[in-house]
Amino acid sequence: MQLLPELVDKLPSGSDLFPVILYSMTIDELDVRLISLLAAEPRVGMLEASRRLGVARGTVQARLDRLVEQGVITGFGPDVDPAALGYHVTAFVTLQIRQISGHDPVASLLASIPEVLEVHTITGGGDMLCRVVARSNADLQRVIDVIVDVEGVVRTSSVIALDTPVAYRVLPLVADVPRRRDR
Repeated sequence: MQLLPELVDKLPSGSDLFPVILYSMTIDELDVRLISLLAAEPRVGMLEASRRLGVARGTVQARLDRLVEQGVITGFGPDVDPAALGYHVTAFVTLQIRQISGHDPVASLLASIPEVLEVHTITGGGDMLCRVVARSNADLQRVIDVIVDVEGVVRTSSVIALDTPVAYRVLPLVADVPRRRDR
């Protein structure tokens, strides 16, 4: 972990703000290889991972523990394809919300809708962006109606994804981190 003192010095002093620690996690080529292996084969054991990476089992475990502790690796759950569960429509819904109560109450209510996969606060023409899934276009209308009924939501605008030519990915970013450190 590397502290960023130039940013820490710019934090307001004497305020009631919750203390913030800014850092950047440095990873090396072994970390990249470990993350890549775990992404490709999440069920690989530590002994097998150490054999494939050519390092001691304790080294693999220590690296993994550090990556989890620092928040680089955030989970080990299975990747689930909503289409395989019958949710063949993906849409992005932009929300305009009443600003009086803020984003958090709206986000909490949106989290109770199973078809809402992600919610982001955004800049621009809307206040929040949701990635949602539905079984069909008609079902998407039902999901949007449920979203509109959420207290605090004023208006929605949606776009339907036709295809996903680049799915969510982080491995290229992970692999690029050690190279950028040298730039």
